[in-house]
Amino acid sequence: MKKLEEILDAVREYPIKRVAVAAAEDRTVVEAVKLAADGDVAETVLGGDERRIRQLAERAGFRLGKNQVVHEPVPEMAALRAAELVSSGKADALMKGYIHTDDFLRAVLDKGVGLRCGLRMSHVFACELPAYDRLVLVTDSAMNIAPDLEAKAEIVLNAVHLAHVLGISEPRVACLAAVELLNPAMQATVDATCLHKMWDRGQFPPGCIVDGPFGFDNAVSPGAAEHKNIGGPVAGVADILLVPCIESGNIVVKSFVYSAGAKVAGAVVGAKAPVVLTSRADSAESKFLSIAMAVLTCGVERALRLKVGRVHY
Repeated sequence: MKKLEEILDAVREYPIKRVAVAAAEDRTVVEAVKLAADGDVAETVLGGDERRIRQLAERAGFRLGKNQVVHEPVPEMAALRAAELVSSGKADALMKGYIHTDDFLRAVLDKGVGLRCGLRMSHVFACELPAYDRLVLVTDSAMNIAPDLEAKAEIVLNAVHLAHVLGISEPRVACLAAVELLNPAMQATVDATCLHKMWDRGQFPPGCIVDGPFGFDNAVSPGAAEHKNIGGPVAGVADILLVPCIESGNIVVKSFVYSAGAKVAGAVVGAKAPVVLTSRADSAESKFLSIAMAVLTCGVERALRLKVGRVHY
């Protein structure tokens, strides 16, 4: 897939899935779930302040069923109840509404009703930019704050899994840093070099290429890569950008949206079920596309594993 709209074409052939939304009392959330319903992409159950949700739905011309709203005005409790609907099988995917990300993720990670399945969870934004002829995935800009080398390897696997679901058969992963050479004083370059060497030695599964370190420019611009004499199959044409920390990822994605006119869809990968996680400020279109991407991943088993050296006697 090269455009996010292609996701919509794919999921319209799927059986309708049910999405549980936490803290849905937000205009763009209601507009997004209306788009999902009108487009036969998903049906929803909306948790939050019922009076406010129904007011917003009426303004949007969205008819809600009697049992389509779960009244829970406290956002943290709405997130827990929505997570419980998914973990119990009463819904297929979970979605963040007007609630802080950390409060929402607390419900996702809750040991009693959450969606843990033994894998590291990480966030991926799929970005469609006017300047590029492909989708660019950015990870992790919302969940893992300062991942170490092992965490970054698992984050790469999650992003590769999503890329495969999106039809990118051999995603090119660029491990970003401030410079393109190994500098022991800059941990991001050390991690990127190690990740590339792990890939080179076959520790990543087939179906991806991992290289780095790259600066942002020579990861996405063939001209910049050529000018700096940086070669290889990833240079200038990366499909996945692995950022060194949450701050850099957050800035990259928001720069794409607010400065480059990008469309984005965001999701948590590695949970027991798809989790839609977008910014509260994201547009209704972005949230709708994120719902569609979650539906696309429903029921797709992640089989990718790392090969890690063990102690032998």
